[in-house]
Amino acid sequence: LAPQYSEIASRSEIRISQTLKNLSDFSLPIVSAPMDTVTGVNMAVSMHKAGGLSIIHRYNTIEEQVDMVLAAGEEGVIVGAAIGANGDLLERARALIKDASVGLLCVDVAHGHHSNVRYALEVLRNTFGYDLHIMAGNVATLEGFNALSDWGADSIRVGIGGGSICSTRIQTGHGIPTLQSILDCASSDRDATLVADGGIRNSGDIVKALAAGADFVMVGSLLAGTDETPGEVLHTKEGKKKVYRGMASKEAQSAWRGRVSSIEGVSHVVPYRGAVKEVLYELDIGIRSGLSYSGATSIPELQAKAQFIRQTSAGTIESST
Repeated sequence: LAPQYSEIASRSEIRISQTLKNLSDFSLPIVSAPMDTVTGVNMAVSMHKAGGLSIIHRYNTIEEQVDMVLAAGEEGVIVGAAIGANGDLLERARALIKDASVGLLCVDVAHGHHSNVRYALEVLRNTFGYDLHIMAGNVATLEGFNALSDWGADSIRVGIGGGSICSTRIQTGHGIPTLQSILDCASSDRDATLVADGGIRNSGDIVKALAAGADFVMVGSLLAGTDETPGEVLHTKEGKKKVYRGMASKEAQSAWRGRVSSIEGVSHVVPYRGAVKEVLYELDIGIRSGLSYSGATSIPELQAKAQFIRQTSAGTIESST
């Protein structure tokens, strides 16, 4: 992004809050991914305190997921919950809404531009109406984004194959660079919220995603290894570590359904990083600084002012640390 003239005297003037339909304003436009090594009760509480949102993962029994939402919810936390596009779709959705009063369901599949997702969205809308916020995805194209919006999604996850533990592009040969997907989907005339998902490695990537048209970003690796992620701290000769794995990895599939259908993710260990609130604080500062370089005091203003440039591989090297 090209730096521009700015009259912003203090970064405290900058507002990065965003709204999700039927929910509320979120002062930090970051959503933690519904992964079993990222988002559990502790992450949901911490994300809420920082102004963001969490989606409790679905890789458990219905009862376990409901309990996770109710633990989090006791502290007044706004939290979403992931569901699949078939199988126990309605049973899980009913339990989360009736027993845990969840206000956001996320139809969580790898390939969102699919008849199964159309079925899921239509059934959910017919059953629960339009007061419920439904997030769905993932998609990579404008056609996919428009389709999910037309099928009933309030917010849509955009990005296929860009995550650090996702091997979809290698295994299947399919995918589009996430920034290009954001640019394409942001041109939609639908009013669905765009959630950029995948390939976001730092606050600068968040700023670029927002500038390209995203309303929120969903992250996994940026939060991995913190105290609040599920799992034990591992003590290795290289130092403290925690497991971070894609939900399409063989390890994750074996753990939650006892079989492996396709391998489009990997599992590895990442350095232990301490409290997630420190990570989120640094991301908040970086996002605000990013807006200030474009002279923008809000995300919509950033999107209106942003000037993207192309750079060579030499420029990429110069930009890296």
